[in-house]
Amino acid sequence: MDFGLSEEQRLLDATLRRLLEEKLPLARVRQVSAESEDGVDEAAWRALAELGVVGCLIPEKQGGSAGTLLDAVVVATALGHGCAPLPFLGSAVLAPILFDALGSPAQQDEWLPRLAAGRARVAVALSECVERRDDAGLRLEAGRLHGSARFVVDSAGADVFLAPAGAACFLLPASAPGLELRPMPTIDRSRRLSELTFDGVAADEPLAGDAAPGEVAAAIARALDAARVVLAADIVGSCDRALELSVAYALTREQFGRKIGSFQAVKHICAEMAAALEPARSLLWYAAHAFDALPAEAALSATLCKAHLSEVGRDLLRSATEVHGGIGFTDECDLQLWFKRVGLDRQLLGGPERLYAHAAELQHLSS
Repeated sequence: MDFGLSEEQRLLDATLRRLLEEKLPLARVRQVSAESEDGVDEAAWRALAELGVVGCLIPEKQGGSAGTLLDAVVVATALGHGCAPLPFLGSAVLAPILFDALGSPAQQDEWLPRLAAGRARVAVALSECVERRDDAGLRLEAGRLHGSARFVVDSAGADVFLAPAGAACFLLPASAPGLELRPMPTIDRSRRLSELTFDGVAADEPLAGDAAPGEVAAAIARALDAARVVLAADIVGSCDRALELSVAYALTREQFGRKIGSFQAVKHICAEMAAALEPARSLLWYAAHAFDALPAEAALSATLCKAHLSEVGRDLLRSATEVHGGIGFTDECDLQLWFKRVGLDRQLLGGPERLYAHAAELQHLSS
């Protein structure tokens, strides 16, 4: 069976990469990452919304494209290639999946069209669910939320937050009394993480208020699976760019009167980078396919895909840095943007060690 991209998906990939080169050249990426308060280029985000990719997982009746996770993977790979400072994971992947699974018709009709049009941004506090399994580190007491949720992706500038607590997932305005957002700086400035603290925040708008606890847990698990595949796609796009930069540098940098690309050792490094990346790309496409078409394999495929791509990404970026020599670690070198991006991708929603343990648990449960 062929799990490659369709002609439409290849065209989407090429179109996105051209758009990002135009809207987000590296000088603009650096500027937004360093100077923007929320770390998002609004003009580029609107351009992606006009192209229809922000709503790729949103049903057509709510203004989306009703695409598959593989379509979202194509988008995420292009965004990784461009080191794009855009809130794709939260507003275009996690939020639509949770609204579709748990939202009431009124909530879906209110938020999904706004998300598809790029007129609203939703951050989802799921990072701590990787360990806790059933909530984001919050407790619900007399209709109010207390506690904290850390490592919330795409949180700066979000209009609302989705936060699981107990047997429900709550929709919370960013301006809710008692809700405080504290930045959590990381090495990757192209995306912003925050800690949300809840001091008696009114939890009066749950998603699927009458859902059974198992339904909420299943929706959260499915959202995490999708997010892990999309993060793996971001790693693949970053690795693509790192390999391109390494080959270009090797063909221009001279040592001892020769281009370093003519040295056998440098050729081997670049060839090994490409050889490690290509089978990983196939694993990514299969995980995206399994999410939509093979529900029995979806969780395990997503977990192993993210774990393996995290390892491949770390090793490939290290090799790319070696090709660049001492300059590869400096801020002046563009490569460091992807080195840092892959470093954050590796840890988000579970590092490889945690994910391999989770995969073993999934295997045990299915046996």
